[in-house]
Amino acid sequence: MTDHLLTEITVFILAVFVGIEVIGRVPSTLHTPLMSATNAIHGIVLVGAILVAGLAFAPLGPVVGFILIVLASLNVFGGYTVTERMLSMFRPRPVVAKKDD
Repeated sequence: MTDHLLTEITVFILAVFVGIEVIGRVPSTLHTPLMSATNAIHGIVLVGAILVAGLAFAPLGPVVGFILIVLASLNVFGGYTVTERMLSMFRPRPVVAKKDD
């Protein structure tokens, strides 16, 4: 039991270090496509939360499943909101005509 937990913690810590190195080396021009890819991953997390909620057998299972679905949905919608704000920074602003006196 503890060997299995130790293995999982080791893999998690290594994944954190690899993730920090990979994300830290991404050029700024690729951050928006990277955000779009992570939004797709969060969509998969939402599907997983729905599956967990549907297969819950414990007395608190449906409640915990509903909380998982709400949190995963907030994650997805928040990701798309951040991506939309990032993309709006690169859109050209409308030209306002000057009023001649």
